[in-house]
Amino acid sequence: MPARGPAPGTTARRTWWRVADYVYAGWHQVRGVVAPGDPDRYRDPPVPRAPDVVLVPGVMEPWPFLQPLADHLFAAGHAVHVVPGLGYHVQDLPEAVRVVAELLAERDLRDVVVVAHSKGGLVGKLLLSHPDAGPRVRGVVAVATPFAGSRLARLLPLRSLRIFRPDHPDIVGLGRVVDVDDRIVSVFSRWDPHVPEGSVLAGAGNVELDTPGHFRVLADPRLPDVVLDAVRRLR
Repeated sequence: MPARGPAPGTTARRTWWRVADYVYAGWHQVRGVVAPGDPDRYRDPPVPRAPDVVLVPGVMEPWPFLQPLADHLFAAGHAVHVVPGLGYHVQDLPEAVRVVAELLAERDLRDVVVVAHSKGGLVGKLLLSHPDAGPRVRGVVAVATPFAGSRLARLLPLRSLRIFRPDHPDIVGLGRVVDVDDRIVSVFSRWDPHVPEGSVLAGAGNVELDTPGHFRVLADPRLPDVVLDAVRRLR
């Protein structure tokens, strides 16, 4: 029997999802430049509640990509820290880990949860096994993170994106580190055009959301509560 092709309408639907994904990302890129806001206002909630949260966006993402999550977590009493040294997060993974680890030490943050998107989740996982930063991090909530890499990265010319190749040493090395996976909650879309391998991480908590897209999943109406619940459940 010949292999089945996509169901009728699937290609058109996914094309629309892909376009909507890029529109969402483009809007937040512009917003991050034109109206970035003051991230320090999230550091002192009126009625504080543990744990503190550290935001780590994805590659080429200004911190306002995660501002809706910052708003929700702050309203629930969690201090939220942005990492200014990441900028647009084009560093390689070890350098990004160093930048976040420095912030944890400078602010003497302890027992924090990293809330991250895409590449930020890889940084979070590396932090969990970092000799200095690891003891300061309770866990990681990673949204749309390519834990196994993305085969599409082989087609991309930018070095900051080619680090997601499944055979890249950083991705291969992360895959061998499994003793921290139970301190990770991986949240992902039902369809991610950037991560065809998916974001399921064996040993971690895994949550699938309905909104399709690598970026638009950040606008899923369930996401803020899913992240808040994960932040409070991680031990």
